[in-house]
Amino acid sequence: MSSKRIGPVAQAWYRWKALRLPWRRQFLVGFDLNGNTYWEFRIAGGAATERLRRIVKYPRSTHHSDVRVSPQWHQWLRYTRHDPPSVGEQREDVVRRERMKILAAEADARWEAKPRMMDAPGEARGQPAPALEGAGMRQTQTGKADEPPSQGEAYSPPTESQRKRKQGEKDPWAQAKARGPGEKWQPEAWTPTPGRK
Repeated sequence: MSSKRIGPVAQAWYRWKALRLPWRRQFLVGFDLNGNTYWEFRIAGGAATERLRRIVKYPRSTHHSDVRVSPQWHQWLRYTRHDPPSVGEQREDVVRRERMKILAAEADARWEAKPRMMDAPGEARGQPAPALEGAGMRQTQTGKADEPPSQGEAYSPPTESQRKRKQGEKDPWAQAKARGPGEKWQPEAWTPTPGRK
């Protein structure tokens, strides 16, 4: 957003167009930092109590897709704001948006520095690797944890048969697969019943 400098001739012309003379249908209300002008005008044949119509006019060199209307002016165009925004208010909004971009970048950097739960344990930025020595529980031959290992004894992982037996007992997917109709199940064709007349 570049603030375009308005020359003295253009300023005089804007002041003349902003005068609310009784014979005039269009009144200039203000302009934004992009060079767009905002107008109010009376509808021909409209009642005196009818509210004025509000429009935006942009420079002829601007393509339709490049027209940018600030939120303050958009509120004024939609009648959610009574008074048009001043140039100072528009400049403060530009400074606020730039400050928000900087704060958002800092927050993103802080978020990226934290470890992710989806990363594998022990990776550089992942979860911390679980402590197996001293903090873990010792598993017995039945596969159940009972007591922490003694000082001289190291943790021993469960054997393959213990893992399979434990997996078969508590795996909800295996239980659901056993209860389900099977992988070759197909739905039956629908035949509607005749309705009553």
